[in-house]
Amino acid sequence: MSLVTSLQRKFEHLVRELAKFGSVGAIAFVITMILSNVLHGGLDVGPMTSFLVATVVATTFSYLANRYWTFRHRDRSGVGREYVIFFALNGVGLVITQLFIGFMIYVLRLEGPVPYNIAMVIGTGAATLFRFWAYKKWVFLPTDAPPVDPASGLPEPTDGGAPMDDVPGAHRADVRSAPRLAHQLDTPTEDYAAR
Repeated sequence: MSLVTSLQRKFEHLVRELAKFGSVGAIAFVITMILSNVLHGGLDVGPMTSFLVATVVATTFSYLANRYWTFRHRDRSGVGREYVIFFALNGVGLVITQLFIGFMIYVLRLEGPVPYNIAMVIGTGAATLFRFWAYKKWVFLPTDAPPVDPASGLPEPTDGGAPMDDVPGAHRADVRSAPRLAHQLDTPTEDYAAR
């Protein structure tokens, strides 16, 4: 097997993920641009508020598209937990973009639709790099990550401190069966076989 083929196979999954993430991001960007320009240019809402409202709408779309399309193969740790962390990380992305918009308008004193849109494009690019990394690290967890309690967002403890991979018959997706499996392991083999 050639080096190129080996590298292609190794990174094929990442490339597909990036392509889907980019597609979702492009649509979310269009939503943000259109809505923020309608609010700012058409309805005379302030530039920061316009971008904030448009970002909340685009973020909701982005979460749903990323969860159910881009990262559907990754572990599901609870929609509530994912949504809250997703929005928190998008809040960081929002601040990154707002810094570019604020710098363009309030520091450089360049006003109007062209500087506003340039600042949005550059800021969104910087925020997108952060988001891709952060989503994979904290929101859409890999399937081999420890189970997460949907209420607290923290990894769930396993019985006896042993990882779930060490419990025979345990499956990552079936976390609720852990107490039953632990009980079965504590039961002598003869009693278990008699069941």
